[in-house]
Amino acid sequence: MENYKNLSELRPGTVIAEDIYANTAFPIIRKGTTLEIEHLEVLDLFSIKRVKVEERIINRVQTDQPEIGKTDVISSNIEQLLQNKISRTSDLHTMYKKAVNEYKREFTSWRSGVKLDIAKVRLLIMPLLESYMEHKKMLVLLNEYSNRKEYLYHHAVSVGVLTAALASELDYPKGTTLQLGLAGTLADCGMAKINPILLEKAAFLTKEEFAEVKKHPVFSYQMMQESPLLRQEMKLAVLQHHERLDGSGYPRGDQGGKISQLSQILAVADVFHAMTCERVYRAKESPYRVAEMMKEEDFGKFDPTILDALYEIIGMPCMGDKVLLTNGDVGEVLSSNHDHPLRPNVRLNGRAEIVDLSMNRSIAIEKLIN
Repeated sequence: MENYKNLSELRPGTVIAEDIYANTAFPIIRKGTTLEIEHLEVLDLFSIKRVKVEERIINRVQTDQPEIGKTDVISSNIEQLLQNKISRTSDLHTMYKKAVNEYKREFTSWRSGVKLDIAKVRLLIMPLLESYMEHKKMLVLLNEYSNRKEYLYHHAVSVGVLTAALASELDYPKGTTLQLGLAGTLADCGMAKINPILLEKAAFLTKEEFAEVKKHPVFSYQMMQESPLLRQEMKLAVLQHHERLDGSGYPRGDQGGKISQLSQILAVADVFHAMTCERVYRAKESPYRVAEMMKEEDFGKFDPTILDALYEIIGMPCMGDKVLLTNGDVGEVLSSNHDHPLRPNVRLNGRAEIVDLSMNRSIAIEKLIN
């Protein structure tokens, strides 16, 4: 027999009755999987509220005669673990959603011709920057919150958070970190001057249309230029956040030493979040795969020191970490690969199989789940 259960009702030993997907190409948990604590965390991370299960439950307690009440204690501990995790995530997510909604309201006013008020944006983003700096492990979940319809607003808030986190990881003073986070949030305010049709277009932009969109860093710079609330070097970072070290960026094609490090920090945050999110023309991608692509495939475009900081804030997999892979498998990190730190050796749960991610490039880490 099969039935449906809510996440709060699930226990280790419960058997899944159908593949579970979460906007992924592969199942995040496969049919027939016997749930363990790690699987419950995966379901929570993907906000899966209800799943189809089999009636049978496989006893995971390794004694023939469990002590009276022992199973209840185990269930209680699991419930407490999940509730604590959900509470922390929920509080931060509530703050995040509030910031996105407030930014959307401001952006809408800019589209109608209202002058940029940096003080308002600072008020909406500062509490979030402070909170995420205390909970850096939650940064890797930012792409889960975004959606294609309101990507523009999610992107602004997330880039602000990621920019501040990178600056903090690079040991910038707190004042600079918060200023740069504010600049990251405002980096795309100039999009309010771009035809909305272009920003919502699902097909590839024509050369002329892309040339129009590429004007937004200049518009952003012009919108904030008169305000004393943002330091001049932060305004320059906004102007240059689409420039690349190899000269392939825009709007001016600056390269090398002509691009400030603050600009480069903002650029890494901007590209990382954009590539991990679902867009009108692209599905979302694993944060670990994107970080790796930025370091390997985009070599020469970004400062390697900043990319190393990105690796740190998204969480480097270490021996013993539980991980979810992009093909839906769950496993444990056995050892790291020195040359490919985001591609460790992983032992799959419930199997003797060990996957060397440095050799199997079609699979990557989706999330750390411990």
